[in-house]
Amino acid sequence: MQNYEMVATTLMGLENILANEIKQLGGQDIEILKRAIKFNGDDKILFASNLGLRTALRILVPLDEFFAYDDGDLYDAIKKIQWEKIMTLNHTLAVHASTSGHFFKHSQYAALKVKDAIVDRFREITGERPSIDRDNPDISLNVHIQNEKIILSLDSSGVSLNKRGYRLHSNDAPISEVLAAGIIQMSGWTNQTPFYDPMSGSGTFSIEAAMLGSNTPPGLNRKFSFENWLDFDKKLFLKVKEEMVSKKNTDKMEIFASDILASNVETIAENIDNAKMNEFINLKKEDFFESSPKNEKGTLFLNPPYGERMKMEDLGDFYSKIGDTLKQKYKGFDAWMISSDMAALKKVGLRAEQKTDLMNGGLEARLQKYTLFEGKRF
Repeated sequence: MQNYEMVATTLMGLENILANEIKQLGGQDIEILKRAIKFNGDDKILFASNLGLRTALRILVPLDEFFAYDDGDLYDAIKKIQWEKIMTLNHTLAVHASTSGHFFKHSQYAALKVKDAIVDRFREITGERPSIDRDNPDISLNVHIQNEKIILSLDSSGVSLNKRGYRLHSNDAPISEVLAAGIIQMSGWTNQTPFYDPMSGSGTFSIEAAMLGSNTPPGLNRKFSFENWLDFDKKLFLKVKEEMVSKKNTDKMEIFASDILASNVETIAENIDNAKMNEFINLKKEDFFESSPKNEKGTLFLNPPYGERMKMEDLGDFYSKIGDTLKQKYKGFDAWMISSDMAALKKVGLRAEQKTDLMNGGLEARLQKYTLFEGKRF
């Protein structure tokens, strides 16, 4: 099989984690970009990347790269491509564009010109046109425009890869599956260490930990856009999928998920069941501030309420109580907390050993690590 270039997109701050994941899967010539990783591989790597990468949002396959100085240049270049070798009239189409610079200022207009060029080519050749489906297209295209430089790619993933298929319901402020998976890997957690998720919300941290600890591919129960490509090798895809499933393990893990709200606990239970991670996760209704760990050591993950999303009368007091609970009840643990409220984070009252700036749901956020020592630290 022939190698070709791919680009895996991700969230800010997760580039190194994703690059390591790609390396583990066998990707070659890895290059770290801004919120993306460029690498080479064959169809097997493409399929494995979509199935197995935990911190990727999309896997793009560049089709063409050219320069355009106005919408006419863009239209003409797109129309010259032999789209009839890539898709058929029966395929639905969607075009997503991102723009920066002074040549193309409106991403929706750029996407419209690309779509028009493809539709017009089909109309001239066949007398008919393919249909557009923005929500669930068969063929998804990505157009990246920076000044006059245009990169046109096939989006092999379709629906963003953070949509694993297990989170059918969520609470008001769920953390992205990709971000949760990235934070867990950033922490260095392994399935030999007790895992605590005491403000579980939708169960995302716990489920992502269970999938990581059991080596379960996150994309196992979803569809991908590449399955609609004309040259899709179904036999190879099923073989890759089977190989990845065979590497799953049933190692015993201690993963404890809890939430103070009964409605959230119901949602978490449903999501755990959808992800088929029941055997790994212990779930119960519990107030974190009244909790006590079952282990002397472990790793704890917190995604507490933010002032921007969940209004609280005194967010600072809430964060102060988090710090007190960690100090009093979780000595010997490593605690990782993400929040977009920098003022509230200062109220935790613990010295952060590590700080990482991330994005959570479009909000600038900070991940902080606290090492909770037994007794005094000298």
